Amino acid sequence: MTYSRRQFGKLALTSFPVAAAALADPRRLMAADKPDSKFNGVQIGVITPYSYHNMPNDADSLLRLIVEDGINATEIQCPPVEEWAGAPAEPRSPARAPGAGTNAPPAGHPRPKLTMAEIAARKAYADALSQWRLVAPMEKFAAFRKMYNDAGVSIYGFKLELTAEMQDAEFDDAFRAAKTLGANQLTMEMPDDGKLTARIGEFASRHKLMVGYHAHTQARPTTWDEAMAQSPYNGINLDIGHYTAAGNHDALQFIRKNHARITSMHLKDRKFPENGGSNMPWGQGDTPIREALQLMKREGYKFPATIELEYAPPAGSDSEKEVARCLAYATAALA
Repeated sequence: MTYSRRQFGKLALTSFPVAAAALADPRRLMAADKPDSKFNGVQIGVITPYSYHNMPNDADSLLRLIVEDGINATEIQCPPVEEWAGAPAEPRSPARAPGAGTNAPPAGHPRPKLTMAEIAARKAYADALSQWRLVAPMEKFAAFRKMYNDAGVSIYGFKLELTAEMQDAEFDDAFRAAKTLGANQLTMEMPDDGKLTARIGEFASRHKLMVGYHAHTQARPTTWDEAMAQSPYNGINLDIGHYTAAGNHDALQFIRKNHARITSMHLKDRKFPENGGSNMPWGQGDTPIREALQLMKREGYKFPATIELEYAPPAGSDSEKEVARCLAYATAALA
């Protein structure tokens, strides 16, 4: 296992054993400058821009943050990609901190309630974005992929919400964009409507691209069964933090049972509901992050594990530093 100079610098700031191992072997300091976050066969990535809340969320800034943290793969949400490609800009709420972006988590605080003007602005944006997607230039998505790949970062997931109101052409464009970016999966929140997952599954089959459905605390062991039965291209974007906070104590068993249909796994640490359900710094909650990563390593599972920073950074830190700490935690678990 080798570490880039960036990774070494980040790891040296932590107390994890892997930092001492890197220090003991000076040859690791001579590793390639491009980021590398694949350890013992397990690809560690990060969901962006979500994990970099209260940081600049434009495509170039995100790439700098990812590389600076030593990460070489990402699941990226649509706004920074589409805006870079020329889409209408997503409206920013004045109630949010500058640079937070509308996809940013609240960092431990409730999301601000939208005003009537903000609701109207979002409706106008959605209509304009829908029209833009029908003529979206795929060469811009190809250029985006090249920009990230040239920096050593691959895009394995593209998160875009498909809705029942969208035209078929928008569905086609979403899958086409994901494939052009180099993604092997389109990710989205789990719909309540079985008719919608059936429709999505048909398009996924047509495009030969997996869809990973992400669930929050509604997650149960059977949450994905209907969607998976509808199409072999309907899969699971498992969030083991949410799964734990939902009261499920069988995360490892769930992974073993469903590993062939898991497209990617989000990593965060949360408490069981009987312990409050809170988001915690990694290692302080009830989520079996370390054990899940070790299972992936032992069994050779090929789906990526995605850092999703959701706890509030402590005083004196920020989300970029905390993503680096999460990476160090994952690295130590896989050593």
